[in-house]
Amino acid sequence: MPPIYDERRYLIPFRTGLLPQIFCDTLVLGSGVAGLRAAIGAAVGGDVIVCAKESITLTNTAWAQGGIAGVLRADDSIEAHIEDTMVAGAGLCDEPAVRLVCTEGPKRIRELIEWGMEFDKDADGKLMVGREGGHNASRIFHAGGDGTGMELERCLIERAKAEPRIRLFDHCFVIDLLTASDEIGSPVVGAITWHTRYGLQVIWARTTILAAGGAGQIYRETSNPRVATSDGISMAYRAGASLADMEFVQFHPTTLYVPGAARALISEAVRGEGAHLLDHAGNRFMHTVHELGELAPRDIVSRAIIKQIAIQGGKHVWLDCRHIEGFDKRFPGIFATLDSFGLDPARDLIPVHPAAHYTIGGVRTDLRGWSDVENLMAVGEVSCTGLHGANRLASNSLLEGLVMGAIAGEEAAGRNTDHPVRPFTVVSSIQNSSRAELDLGDVRSSLQSAMWINAGIERTGSKLADVADMFDFWARYTLDKVF
Repeated sequence: MPPIYDERRYLIPFRTGLLPQIFCDTLVLGSGVAGLRAAIGAAVGGDVIVCAKESITLTNTAWAQGGIAGVLRADDSIEAHIEDTMVAGAGLCDEPAVRLVCTEGPKRIRELIEWGMEFDKDADGKLMVGREGGHNASRIFHAGGDGTGMELERCLIERAKAEPRIRLFDHCFVIDLLTASDEIGSPVVGAITWHTRYGLQVIWARTTILAAGGAGQIYRETSNPRVATSDGISMAYRAGASLADMEFVQFHPTTLYVPGAARALISEAVRGEGAHLLDHAGNRFMHTVHELGELAPRDIVSRAIIKQIAIQGGKHVWLDCRHIEGFDKRFPGIFATLDSFGLDPARDLIPVHPAAHYTIGGVRTDLRGWSDVENLMAVGEVSCTGLHGANRLASNSLLEGLVMGAIAGEEAAGRNTDHPVRPFTVVSSIQNSSRAELDLGDVRSSLQSAMWINAGIERTGSKLADVADMFDFWARYTLDKVF
């Protein structure tokens, strides 16, 4: 008997004819870098709606600290960026995807400058660049020290708001993609949403672009905001879209470890400025693991930290920033976070621990952003082009969002026509279960712990089999409910 979750097309019961109807040419699900850049491009050819689950600015993009990788300097090259990306991806990157993003990246960075993004500059007015793990050159463009994501979000939101054909809907949670029929792979025709003020609504669209981010919140330890719950990947799967590389999850090596507090990211750029990882005896250990030491690719550093924790006991290792001058100026956001816990990076060692950071797998797309379901595109962390292979190179994520978002927007704009979007009746009939009510908070925390223990940084066949059996059992009494 197949699992119950393979039989359920929609999460909730509804009848579209009884709900408020909204129409657009392009529907964008997500308001991070990929979604906003796609919306800006799509607006050239039609009306666009952007849906954000909570606030428009509550995105992984806004939380990004490090920067945007790109080659604008004469002492670097596109080929070197491509090579570093391929090496970090453990030989599993799709080279055409890598070449496309690295080659188009400089154009998108220059575009941001034209749009008013305030990248950090030196005393001579030249763009500053940093270096991060896996890069053999300094090519990370940053803003506000460690506030690149927030400045990027500001820039793109301002640009989107200036476009009269773009409507931004915040607090508009997309529950499911609507398809022309319940048949697997049927064309996507829009989405059913829940707005905090207006309730259930139907948004009809010629083209739907998924840009809903990743799945960090399925893990107990994560650097992601609370909205990163894999909604986009899940709804695409229910609609029949193919997924790829879902086994690959990137764990950031250094999040602040304070028991009972949410994990706060300590940017890779801190190690790029010379911070050292120390064991509990105060000794550096990364130089014995990889030739790049603390700037080895993230997967290597995360595994090394987990190994040290297993050897020495405890829950963390130390990050030593005491020798970095002007920490508060270079990393004002991180400094403020540390200060809130009574930590001074000029005096104190910082307790750090890996955490789930980036979902490398996602909705399989081609290099124009199209999934294998008609009318459905996916860009950014929700998608998988093969760019990242098994492990993403630092600061390639914002770059990917810019490049692929621009391409997807252009594609969507080019297929809009004067023919109206015609609604039709879609019915989802789900009978509520007579079984006991669920404590969804407990289900969620149990899932997060199970994923961290069994499908985290270090995995075994038996652990993965155990967690698969566990989830099959949970599905029998969880997914027969009406949510």
